[in-house]
Amino acid sequence: MEENKTNGRDEIYSAKVKAGKRTYFFDVKSTRSNDYYLTITESKKRFKEDGFSYEKHKIFLYKEDFNKFLEALTNTVNHVKHELMPTVDFSQFDHVHEPHEAEEPAGAAKPSSLDTELKWD
Repeated sequence: MEENKTNGRDEIYSAKVKAGKRTYFFDVKSTRSNDYYLTITESKKRFKEDGFSYEKHKIFLYKEDFNKFLEALTNTVNHVKHELMPTVDFSQFDHVHEPHEAEEPAGAAKPSSLDTELKWD
């Protein structure tokens, strides 16, 4: 019998970011001792002769590193925005849905926030 990959640890929270051919997953998981950590997964769809597969890269981020990680990420993004590309209007990249997604017909029900949550196995 195949062992469960999560070893009994459930995901507490999950968020997904679609970015072109990549998708990023931000998942909060719990340890056996009821501590929490974050996994950040980059998933890329790769096409092969017999179909496709997903190439995944994962980072595990533990609570003692949250603040350092967030500070470094914020500083790095701000450096690119303000020092390297000050003339770029980054608000143009703010959008609710991906431009390549099909538009829903008028009157179609929009999914609730519960419908858009994704669980990563």
